[in-house]
Amino acid sequence: MINKNNIVRRKSKKIYVGNVPIGGDAPIAVQSMTNTKTTDVMATVKQIQDLAKAGADIVRVSVPTMEAAEAFKLIKEQVKIPLVADIHFDYRIALKVADYGVDCLRINPGNIGKEERIRAVIDKAFEKNIPIRIGVNGGSLEKDIQSKYGEPTAEALVESAMRHVDILQKYNFDNFKVSVKASDVFLAIDAYRLLAKKIDQPLHLGITESGGLRSGSIKSAVGLGILLSEGIGDTLRVSLAADPVHEIKAAFDILKSLKIRARGINFIACPTCSRQEFDVIGTINTLEERLEDITVPMDVSIIGCVVNGPGEAEVSDLGIAGSNNKSAFYEDGKRQRERFDNGEIIERLEKKIRAKASMISNKLNIKEY
Repeated sequence: MINKNNIVRRKSKKIYVGNVPIGGDAPIAVQSMTNTKTTDVMATVKQIQDLAKAGADIVRVSVPTMEAAEAFKLIKEQVKIPLVADIHFDYRIALKVADYGVDCLRINPGNIGKEERIRAVIDKAFEKNIPIRIGVNGGSLEKDIQSKYGEPTAEALVESAMRHVDILQKYNFDNFKVSVKASDVFLAIDAYRLLAKKIDQPLHLGITESGGLRSGSIKSAVGLGILLSEGIGDTLRVSLAADPVHEIKAAFDILKSLKIRARGINFIACPTCSRQEFDVIGTINTLEERLEDITVPMDVSIIGCVVNGPGEAEVSDLGIAGSNNKSAFYEDGKRQRERFDNGEIIERLEKKIRAKASMISNKLNIKEY
């Protein structure tokens, strides 16, 4: 039972990355980035397809050289999901991939160069009607800003961003979004809060270089969760030193936990104790793996005993409350007459979940919301 939240989103301008709206009243878009060699076209296309299957709305691809730009052209021809080209140092690469159909250009103010280079990118973006992301990063600030502040601060990140916002606005270009990422959670939070008060452009959220799968997911959940709960953010990436498919899963878990955007099953499971009447951990792990293909949002509670089991099941779409030999089964918050043998819970609950997902999908005519 997906309940709504009380979050009031910051008002922002709506732009489009390909056919995906960013900002305004659009759903918060989930992004990831490939970690293959872009010149390995086959591997990069495969990873993009895997990310799209996992639920990504947008995928970013690093384009460090002109050779990679030529590979990007071949990649773009083979995928449907909008692609962002990640550009550093050489503005001419941005011009090249714009001609090859890129859906958005990410430029780094810390290394893209002088205003005339940015002007060339703006002119090309105007010509092709594609947005730009001003992507500020605490690890690559301009040298004069580094000297001024001594170390990355929220004010330093925002000054870098606003310097380039001013350039884009100077040339009447407003088709852009902004990010001010840092690896420190509090630094990133403060920077985004400060920036949100200064502009109404869409904000791309991220805790950059957050770490491996476990630590990075937690760090991102804390930082992004705080910002999202305050209504800040229009698109996000969870940056992990891991298979990028995990970034998509983590991003949706964050959005799901805040009841901002749901995709797939929200499992509620107890941490288990000696009162459990069936193998809760084995059950939840197996069902999560088997049901990854379900995109319909629903809550499923799997509780090992009658202490909290009935209460959780009563606010879930489907639920199990453990009992001796046979466990109680709930649907739409109501206890059903049928009971599940504890040794058959996985198989029977999987069937119930798939049937429920089909029913919800047909009723609402949606895959996610």
